[in-house]
Amino acid sequence: MEEDTKPILVPVGGDESNYSIMNIQFNPEDYKCKRPFHVEPTNIVSVNDDMQRVTDEASAMNKRIHYYSRLTSPADRALIAPDHVLPAPDEIYVYSPLGTAFKVDSCTDGYGKNSSLVTIFMIWNTMMGTSILSIPWGIKQAGFTSGIILILLMGILTLYCCYRVVKSRQMIPLTDTLNWEFPDVCKYYFGSFGQWSSLLFSMVSLVGAMIVYWVLMSNFLFNTGKFIYIFADFVHDINVTDIVPGTNGSNKVICPSASSEHPSQNRSVMFSSGNRTGFELFEEWWDKSKTVPFYLIAVLLPLLNLKSPSFFAKFNVLGTVSVVYLVFLVTVKAAHLGIHLEFSWFTENEFFVPEFRILFPQLTGVLTLAFFIHNCVITLLQNNRNQENNVRDLSIAYFLVGLTYLYVGVIIFASFPSPPLSKECIEQNFLDNFPSDDIMSFVARIFLLFQMMTVYPLLGYLARVQLLRQFFGNAYPSLFHVLILNLTIVGAGVAMARFYPNIGGIIRYSGATCGLAFVFVYPSLIYMITLHRAGQLTWPTRIIHIFIIFLGLANLIAQFLL
Repeated sequence: MEEDTKPILVPVGGDESNYSIMNIQFNPEDYKCKRPFHVEPTNIVSVNDDMQRVTDEASAMNKRIHYYSRLTSPADRALIAPDHVLPAPDEIYVYSPLGTAFKVDSCTDGYGKNSSLVTIFMIWNTMMGTSILSIPWGIKQAGFTSGIILILLMGILTLYCCYRVVKSRQMIPLTDTLNWEFPDVCKYYFGSFGQWSSLLFSMVSLVGAMIVYWVLMSNFLFNTGKFIYIFADFVHDINVTDIVPGTNGSNKVICPSASSEHPSQNRSVMFSSGNRTGFELFEEWWDKSKTVPFYLIAVLLPLLNLKSPSFFAKFNVLGTVSVVYLVFLVTVKAAHLGIHLEFSWFTENEFFVPEFRILFPQLTGVLTLAFFIHNCVITLLQNNRNQENNVRDLSIAYFLVGLTYLYVGVIIFASFPSPPLSKECIEQNFLDNFPSDDIMSFVARIFLLFQMMTVYPLLGYLARVQLLRQFFGNAYPSLFHVLILNLTIVGAGVAMARFYPNIGGIIRYSGATCGLAFVFVYPSLIYMITLHRAGQLTWPTRIIHIFIIFLGLANLIAQFLL
C-alpha cells in the first residue's frame, strides 16, 4: 500500500543527512526475517533541529507494527508482522538512545551487524580510558603483589556483575524488553526510585569523567606549552633547569612529589643575557593550576553548547591510538630503564614499598571505574551479529582490558628506578614522572590532549541528554538551560584542577560511587528478586550476592577513610 511505504522520517529541506543516519548493508533475501519494532517519534532528534520529524502516516504505521508485537509473547516467533505493514527495505529507521535515527538496511536473524571481533574491540576501546594513567600509582598504593591480585579479582568480580546486567532483561517475563537499557530494568524493579537513582549515579560517572578530563587536559596543555618554551630557549637566550629529584641520562625519570613542599626551590634559571622579565611572565601566566585550567574554558565551553557533537564522534579512533602509543611508550621506557624490584612483604624501606599495604582500597576504587561499562554494555552487545556469543565476547574483552591494565601497571612499577628514587615517587598520572622536555612523553600528551578535547563534548552531550530530558522532556530546551548546566560542569572541572588536581583521588571517589549502584547493588538485587519471585532463590546464592553488595559498600566507605 502507498501509505505503508512512506518514509518514517521527513528530511529537513530535502537533506536526509540531517538525521545522522547510519547506513548498514541490506540483504534482500533476509527481508522476511524482520521482526516488529518500535520507534519512539518524540525522541527522534535531528542534528540541526529538536522538533519532531515524523509524518502522520509514519506514526500510524508505528502503532500498527507495535500492535502486532503485543499480540503474543516476545518469545513466540509464530506471529510475525506481515510485509504490508512494514516500510520498504530502504526506508526503515530505528530509534537510537543517543537521539539519532539509524537507517536499517540489513537483517541477519533480527540481530546486530558486528562480528565478535569488532564487538570485543568496541568493548575494549570503550572501557579503556584515563584510569590507565593511574593504575601504576594504584599498584604502588596497594603494594606490588596485592596490586596484581586485586586487578585480577576486580576484573573477575566486575565481569560477573556485568554478566548479570546483560542477563537482567531476559529474566523479565511477559514483557518486550528488546529496546530496554539497564536503567529501564532498574525502573521495572524499583519504580521511580530505580529510575532517578540510576540517573543520579549515571551523572556521577559522566561528570566525574569530565572532571578528570579537565584536570588531565590542564596538565597536558601545561606540559605541552612548557615543552615548546624550553625548545624556544635559543630565542630567549635562557636556560631553564628543574631542580627536582630525578635520574640522569637521556631517559630521565623525576619525582615531582618529593619537592612539592618547596616549590620556590624547584627552579634554577640561568641567563646568558637579558633580564628575568620574560621568564617570570611565562611562569606567571602559564601555571598548571592557577591559569591553564581557565584557558581551556575559551575552547571547550562553546563546544559544549553545540546541539549535536556528532562531528567529534569521528575522532573516537584517537582513543585507540593513544592507548596503543602508551603501551609502546611503557615498553620502550622499561627497556631502557631496566627492572628494579626488591620484595619487601610487610615492611617499607627507603626505596621500596611493602608488597601488601593498608591503602589497597585506593586501587579498588580506581579499578571500579577502570572496569566500568555496566551502564552501556547492553547497547554495545545489541550490535553483535551472533547474540549467543555475547557472554564469550564480553569475557574476552574483559580479559584484554585486564591484561592491558596489568601490563602498563606492572611494567611502570617494576621499571621505576629504585634506587635512586623511591617507589613512593610514582605519580597519580605516571606521565608526570617524565620531564616536560621528554620527547616520547610530549607526543603522548599531545595525543591524549587532542583525544580528550574531542571526547569531552561527547560526555557533556550525554550528560545533557540524560539530565535535561528527564526534567524538561527535551535535550536542548533552550540555550540558557544548556549554558547553565555546562557552566556548572565546567566550573567543577576548573575548581578541581585548581584546588585538587589529583586524578587518582577523583577516579576512585567517582568510581566507587557510581560502581556501588551499577556494578554491585542493582545487578545483585535484581538477580535475587527475580529468583525469589520464581521460587528459586537459595541460601548460597543469597549469601554470595549480599556479600557482593557488602563489598561495594565497603569499597565506597573506604575511599573516605584512607
